[in-house]
Amino acid sequence: MSHSPIIRKNKRRPMAEINVVPYIDVMLVLLVIFMISAPLITAGINVDLPEVSAEPMSANEEPPLIASIDASGNYYLSVGDSSDQALEPHELVELVLAHRKLNPNVQVLINGDRNVAYDKVVQLMVLLQGEVGIDSVGLMTDPES
Repeated sequence: MSHSPIIRKNKRRPMAEINVVPYIDVMLVLLVIFMISAPLITAGINVDLPEVSAEPMSANEEPPLIASIDASGNYYLSVGDSSDQALEPHELVELVLAHRKLNPNVQVLINGDRNVAYDKVVQLMVLLQGEVGIDSVGLMTDPES
């Protein structure tokens, strides 16, 4: 009895489904990249905004310079608790420069009345940044009641 070789036809069927796992991986990587890069794209003035849950300044820190704007748009500069008379913008810049010569690391805070125009606060920030060279200011707020 002779054995004839068995000839098998290895028919391959074309695969009719798409493997989506690599596409999901690529989409997750893109999602992470956009989540990280989106906050970096925001434009505006660099200001350290106070948070509601922030701790108050400690007593051993040097008193900050507080540039205030009242409801009628007058400028004031106070160091710690001492307040001064109304100033012109160039006088305020000269006083801040004098204080910064004595202590270059003094913190500068802006205390704007809630009814003052937003334009006045921005002008004061630009003035402090351009004329004095302050790159970071704090905005004073009252805690919510």
